Amino acid sequence: MIGQRILVLIPHPDDEAVGCAAAITRARAQGAMVFGAYLTSGVPAAEELWPWQREGQQGRMIHRRHEAQRAADMLGIEMASYQIIPTRTLKSALEGTHDLLTRLILHHKSDVLWTPAYEGGHQDHDAANFLASTFRKTLPVWEFSEYNFAGGRVRSQEFISRNGTEQEIVLKANERRFKRAVLETYVSERKNLSHIWAEREVFRPLAEYDYSKPPHPGKLFYQRFQWVPFHPRVDKTRPEEVCRAIEEFRRAQETMQA
Repeated sequence: MIGQRILVLIPHPDDEAVGCAAAITRARAQGAMVFGAYLTSGVPAAEELWPWQREGQQGRMIHRRHEAQRAADMLGIEMASYQIIPTRTLKSALEGTHDLLTRLILHHKSDVLWTPAYEGGHQDHDAANFLASTFRKTLPVWEFSEYNFAGGRVRSQEFISRNGTEQEIVLKANERRFKRAVLETYVSERKNLSHIWAEREVFRPLAEYDYSKPPHPGKLFYQRFQWVPFHPRVDKTRPEEVCRAIEEFRRAQETMQA
């Protein structure tokens, strides 16, 4: 799990804090270098904001990046890349992001890849997990759970189902305080992070997933409030749309390699 040159896929600035802050700290204590691939800006597209917020969308993106830099400095992460595409759009940027990750792995000589789990916490997490899976023949890939809604309840740092390969990091008191401090750098996400625990982090080798299907039956985490007519914090995307985008990219890749 802990290599010498770890590349962490970070779908949104704050996922590194939510999913693996303690793991990063422990890896660096063992001499590892940690590189962060920030895959989206973490800010919705202008049209998904309230009308009076839309002119400030660029400012929000700049503010979020400053928060990410402060968190990266605390964690000792080197920002390997920072895509400025809006949140909830990674599924539409799979090809370009895959090419970017290929270059980053080669340039930084990465020997292990960390990624959020395929668990329906956020559609961009699921897209990132799929992208990570395309490199599993190249280097070891480990996934970490952030949050999901399997079984109709919010789960934090808990995989939907266990397969016996999980490694749990129980945070010591100083690690809990440090993780909360890193989380607090994301002032813009304070409401969204209120459900995150700081007691443990869980990893495992990337599981085998059928990306043509949603991560679990029932409502996914990002679907919980889709009954609301409109709100910037509500993702209206159907899981089937994410699966379809992944499958289209996968088939295109297979055709190119044939």
